[in-house]
Amino acid sequence: MNAPGRDDMTAVLANFQAIGATFVSPLGEIAQKLGNCRAVVFDWDGVFNDGRKGQTSDSGFSEADSMGTNMLRYALWRKLGQLPYSAIISGENNGSAVKFAKREHLTDVYTGIADKRLIINRICQSQGLEPDQIACVFDDINDLPMAGLCGIRLMVRRNASPLFAKYVARRFLCDYVSGVDSQHYAVREICEMLLGVMGCYGEVVTSRVSLDKEYRDYLDARQSVVTGAYNSSELGNQD
Repeated sequence: MNAPGRDDMTAVLANFQAIGATFVSPLGEIAQKLGNCRAVVFDWDGVFNDGRKGQTSDSGFSEADSMGTNMLRYALWRKLGQLPYSAIISGENNGSAVKFAKREHLTDVYTGIADKRLIINRICQSQGLEPDQIACVFDDINDLPMAGLCGIRLMVRRNASPLFAKYVARRFLCDYVSGVDSQHYAVREICEMLLGVMGCYGEVVTSRVSLDKEYRDYLDARQSVVTGAYNSSELGNQD
């Protein structure tokens, strides 16, 4: 799988800047980091949804974002020759996050986590990874310690937090800020951007559409994953 050339990089940049995205790190630097990527972790609230909850309901997810995560994992599987590690790390106890992770056969889902850095360390130890091999998708202040450990930091925009966005960008605490917010499928945007940077968007989508052998092999591997679901009470004190 070839890296995108200069013209492709220019097109990727233009496509996402056109919808308001900010490349805090140069696109070439993101591509270099992505070449080292072996894992993807996602925050939940404010990333897959706007974080709203009611007394009897959890915050949910969209099928558009689900497809994005699947295509990104497929692209990484093609590059690595094995499934990438994937996880949701949420500060809240959210049944929808667990349902999504199990439905999509992510490697793990962690809920009720106060200090998400501890989970990054746990993942690295259990999976034989280095922190700079992890891409992290996040949205808010409490995620910065976790994102700061990871190699690729991808932030979901929230127009109500312009000072936070400036704080993060000026201190180079993320590599990319999405053009859309979580209500408009920011996870899908981020996944498509990464596929574009990898230079494999067309190949991955064509393979998925045709359900060719390579995609079926990936799907068999994905469906065989039994998702680990962990709550802070099962992991000991996370405060």
